[in-house]
Amino acid sequence: MKKVYFLKTCDTCTRILKELNLEGFEKQEIKQNPITINQLEELYKFTNSYEALFNKRAKLYREKDLKNKQLTEDDYKKYILEEYTFLKRPVFIVDNQVFVGNTKKVINALKEKLS
Repeated sequence: MKKVYFLKTCDTCTRILKELNLEGFEKQEIKQNPITINQLEELYKFTNSYEALFNKRAKLYREKDLKNKQLTEDDYKKYILEEYTFLKRPVFIVDNQVFVGNTKKVINALKEKLS
């Protein structure tokens, strides 16, 4: 399976998608086509953590003052399903591996996997 979850209005996502050969990838733009509970649970199987999939840089994270709350895994799951900006992005699934976020380390590992 090859799939990417991304946000087309995110400049970082757009830049990363342009850098990669995404031939054969299913692409899901998460604002127009939000992630479903089944898709999120599938991602969870790779990470064993909803927190690992959660975007703590989201504007709403600050607005809701979530950093000062003790969030559980269920809370992270609930917020990701409620609001697309809470999904850390981009998220790539390549075969049996998941690559979450846009750090250099993650993107370099993804590029290595695709080469």
